[in-house]
Amino acid sequence: MRFSKRHQNRFLIFTSAVLLLSTLVGCGPSPKDLVAVDYTPLAGGDWEVSSPEEEGLDPDKVAELYYDAAKLDSIYSLLIVKNDYLVAEKYFNEGSIDLKSNIQSLSKSYISALVGLAFEQGCLTSLDQPFLDYFPEYSGQIEDPRKEEITIRHLLQMRSGYPWEESHADLWEGMLAGDLLSLMVHYPLVTDPGTYFHYSNVSTYFLGAIVARACDVELSEFAEEQLFAPLVAELGEWWPPEKNEYPMGFCCIHVTARDAAKFGLLYLNDGVFDGKQVISSEWVHESLQSYSTGEQLEYVPRVGPNFDRTGYGYQWWRLQSGDHEYDAMLGHGGQTIALLDEFDMVIVAIGDPFWLEDGWQYGKQLKNLVADFIASLPSE
Repeated sequence: MRFSKRHQNRFLIFTSAVLLLSTLVGCGPSPKDLVAVDYTPLAGGDWEVSSPEEEGLDPDKVAELYYDAAKLDSIYSLLIVKNDYLVAEKYFNEGSIDLKSNIQSLSKSYISALVGLAFEQGCLTSLDQPFLDYFPEYSGQIEDPRKEEITIRHLLQMRSGYPWEESHADLWEGMLAGDLLSLMVHYPLVTDPGTYFHYSNVSTYFLGAIVARACDVELSEFAEEQLFAPLVAELGEWWPPEKNEYPMGFCCIHVTARDAAKFGLLYLNDGVFDGKQVISSEWVHESLQSYSTGEQLEYVPRVGPNFDRTGYGYQWWRLQSGDHEYDAMLGHGGQTIALLDEFDMVIVAIGDPFWLEDGWQYGKQLKNLVADFIASLPSE
């Protein structure tokens, strides 16, 4: 049979389309690939375990999530908790069930919890108290009178007026090299306190120092006794930078992925863990409100089509993935703890791209891994 030139062109177009479609379909895992994925929770520990099917999750979607996770060089662990059961768990690369990883800026949400506990115990009496009240040694050195208006609440909301250090190389280098407390004097304000969102590591560092001073206790000791012990969790290393009195409140808590999941579950369950009210539900609700939204968050990079930052609370993010809005902790390397109230679910993704070239790209991949999975979930 002979084709006219017009029919030949149509045939070529059709063939190309079929080949393209088959190529795109081939990029995803086959049913055989999905069956081979094992995400069964490991034996041991104090978690009750179940399966995605028993808790109402599509096992194929979960298998595809873990199939994609295995392709990432920087991921250490990926856990899913649903209806209080550990339903999926796997460790990759250097990760293990016992590894206490540096969870980077996920630590900020822990500091927020410690502020809440200090407030509940009466160490702190008002979130609207000027933060400089706790640092009288610097009172005579403050040149910008606006700094005297900064409150504990402003620090919690990242609305102190201090800048985002990573956006200024000289500020970031100075922060790592010097006395962090002195930066309350030396760092310039870029906006009036309480008016605008600026992600600020020193703000969280000041919060940790305030808790330690207000409660007259070592910060790590307070964290272990008041937060980690009730969660039956262990606090590993918590780096105190050189020349500084307090641990890095803005980062560098070391915990296992399972213990990180317990912290997420605590907030998902309104401050209750294993039947005990560890932190008040009022503090949890207040912490997860959005105090900065919209255009104030526009400068924060959007790393993928299903990853939108829609709000910021007390050291907690509010995110949107597809039809689902949820609260989350985010850290360097794409580390994520996501709380999905509509599914009664916590997702924990831990990783570390420091040893890899172009670590920022690996961080985006891990954020998108979690966000794309959440976007794929059905609307309820």
